Formats: sequence, C-alpha cells, structure tokens
Amino acid sequence: MSRWRMFNNNPSGRNVGDCSIRALTVALGVDWENAFAMLSTNAFQMADMMSSNSVISSVLRQHGYRRSVIPNSCPDCYTIADFADDHPEGTYVVGTGTHVVAVKDGEIWDSWDSSHEIPQYFWWKEKK
Repeated sequence: MSRWRMFNNNPSGRNVGDCSIRALTVALGVDWENAFAMLSTNAFQMADMMSSNSVISSVLRQHGYRRSVIPNSCPDCYTIADFADDHPEGTYVVGTGTHVVAVKDGEIWDSWDSSHEIPQYFWWKEKK
C-alpha cells in the first residue's frame, strides 16, 4: 500500500524540479514562497545552487534539524515507502541524492509517487 500523498503547492501548479522547496514547506510549515526565499538566500550566500544538499542542509539546520545517514545494509531494497513505514510519527526530509521529499506522520508528501526511490539520508528534528 502506497503512503504517497499528492502534494504540489507550486503557486503556478508547475512540477519544475522544486522538490527541495516542497519538502521544506512541509517540514517547516511555511508556504512555497517563504521556502523559496530561505533556500535562495542561503544559496546566494553560499554561492551554490538552491537544490544542493549543502544549501538544503543549511536551511534545515537553522530550524533545528539534524542529518542522519541511512545504513547501507540493503542499498537497493530499502525504499522511501519503507522509511515512511518505519517512521509513522514526526516530520522528516528524506534525500536520495537527486531528490528530496517530506515524510510526515508516515505519509510521503510529493508531486509524484517517489515511494520506490532509494533514500540515502534524512533530516529530523528532536521533539522538545
């Protein structure tokens, strides 16, 4: 059973490689424009692209998130769907190396069904 939830909050309805923006809107509880502004500001300051891991990480770290690597015990069989099953509570940003997606309370929030992608790392925030 797919845990995918169709989510595209791009103001023009486009699906244009803005996965980092979409993921941050879910993780940080902000709108698309604010997530875009945070990423673009950090990207400018870092002289890097908005979709780079370092820029995404910098924004998430500023909001209390930490990054963890997913163990490489089964590199081709553990999927984002498995991650969602293993994390039924909380909000995470999961990265594959070429894509990032928000997983919130066990649901995969994305504009396409990325549940079969292979995650490499994730960002999480400790509960206070």
